Amino acid sequence: MRTITMTYRAPLAIMLALAMAACTSERAEPEPEPSPTATLGEAPDPEQSEGVSIIREDSDVAQEVIKLQPLNARISFDEGGSDLSDTAIAELEAVLETRQFEAGGPIVLSGHTDSKGTDAANMRAARNRAEAVRDWLVERNVPQSRITVIAIGEQNPARPNAKPDGSPDEEGRAFNRRVDVAIAVPAELALPDPEDETPTLVEQVSAED
Repeated sequence: MRTITMTYRAPLAIMLALAMAACTSERAEPEPEPSPTATLGEAPDPEQSEGVSIIREDSDVAQEVIKLQPLNARISFDEGGSDLSDTAIAELEAVLETRQFEAGGPIVLSGHTDSKGTDAANMRAARNRAEAVRDWLVERNVPQSRITVIAIGEQNPARPNAKPDGSPDEEGRAFNRRVDVAIAVPAELALPDPEDETPTLVEQVSAED
């Protein structure tokens, strides 16, 4: 009897082991599929990309050209001599901020004096003042080839050197001690000359016909 019982227990144990293995296999969750990744050189899927802008700025947008008039400025030497005062330096710094200066046109520096002194002395003083302004500009990287220096002396006063009674006009004399800065504007930036826009008599008659 003992031998027969052992014979039937072995298959029963095998069947139980197989049933337990099947249950464990059914309960195992499937592994998640790997998310697609873009390889080098492939464009990303637009539906899977966020924050990607495809708008390109147009580099050929035309910019407005601002027309300019030539610049004329006065650099003060009211106290005499040829040294640049604080006022003169402030006036020069203002010139550097103008559009005319940035446009790169030629610069003419005209030195002036009052009527006191000899013509020769006034011409030397006028040149020294203009050269002092030139040297200041060159020190600030303005090409010297862009600058022309002219000595005028007392020949072109901006204000009277004397009062009507013949006495010296000290304020007028101080104002005449100066350097005039004239900066030309390149042709493509220059405003049209009003005289060029005035029609001639022939043009007027032709227009009336």
